[in-house]
Amino acid sequence: MDLRESITNQTNVSLSIANHIFSKQSHQDKNIVLSPLSLQVVLSIIAAGSEGPTQQQLLEFLQSKSTDHLNSFASQLVSVVLSDAAPAGGPLLSFADGVWVEQTLSLLPSFKQIVSTDYKANLSSVDFITRAVEVTKEVNLWAEKETNGLIKEILPPDSVDSQTKLVFTNALYFKGEWNEKFDASKTEDYDFHLLNGSSIKVPFMTSKKKQFIRAFDGFKVLGLPYKQGGDKRQFSMYIFLPDEKDGLSTLVEKVSSESELLGHKLPLNKVEVGDFQIPKFKISFGLETSDILKELGVALPFSGGGLTKMVDSTMGQSLYVSDIFHKSFIEVNEEGTEAAAATAATVLFRGLPTRLDFVADHPFLFIIREDLTGTIIFVGQVLNPLVE
Repeated sequence: MDLRESITNQTNVSLSIANHIFSKQSHQDKNIVLSPLSLQVVLSIIAAGSEGPTQQQLLEFLQSKSTDHLNSFASQLVSVVLSDAAPAGGPLLSFADGVWVEQTLSLLPSFKQIVSTDYKANLSSVDFITRAVEVTKEVNLWAEKETNGLIKEILPPDSVDSQTKLVFTNALYFKGEWNEKFDASKTEDYDFHLLNGSSIKVPFMTSKKKQFIRAFDGFKVLGLPYKQGGDKRQFSMYIFLPDEKDGLSTLVEKVSSESELLGHKLPLNKVEVGDFQIPKFKISFGLETSDILKELGVALPFSGGGLTKMVDSTMGQSLYVSDIFHKSFIEVNEEGTEAAAATAATVLFRGLPTRLDFVADHPFLFIIREDLTGTIIFVGQVLNPLVE
């Protein structure tokens, strides 16, 4: 399986996760940002340490033929797509994995080799039995450091105890400047229309410069490129804006079911703009994902059995994933975007007119991706730009 095919599958899984979370009754009135990529990497590590039906279920969910493909894909992501672009003048990128193992156990040599080599994971031997609180703090400090202080508590209190044997973590940080920054002196308050029919005043950024916009039946797409470095990678944010003020859920469903929208139908050409307004926003979002994953067909890792290729012990038969926590943050302003995500899994015993308006004054979907490969890094929805 080549990199492009793997990324196509990763995109499908990312949009499936996002659509499922957005559609949950409990999240339908919330701003959301998440990194499906971060979650998928942690699931890939778990898959590498499992076998039998548990591994097969993870492979089917991640749309991969084998753990070898998953591990190879992770290795290419770390070295090719997500290496820091700042030294070459592009976005600052940090992508890190961690494995925390109870000191009375040792990782199987084959599993240790995979997480060290393919996932470049930081390996730590810790005392879960008598120092669970201290280990929790250690993991949280690691996540905070790797996300430049944006994710402060990936493991909530009491999520780790003496029964915990392993914790797998991923941290992702992105900071990119717009290729063409917005003039802060031109930012003004305008109405943003909420799903309940009311409106609020929020600060909107604007520009008279040509923009990457493409119009479709029922929605428009805006591409906002980040400053590119000396390599070939190009990171961009895409805003999917429904024509109808209450059309976001229909649009999310469409984008997630027609992933080619992210392939051949993104805006490639700049057009003259009429009205052009993008709200500033800042979002923090977190959830425990085990119920979501079970609803999406990943149940066996949480029920015990199958996680037998992780540790050098008969205890492997009794290991199960207890929780998978995910937290994300994003801030979009005149300068650019800062975003971060962390995931922790605990293991226990069409044609364009000459001018286009693009006024994002009602709920919209956004995606941050690397355009050369198509790798989705973050996805989210903005329902109210004033709510963090």
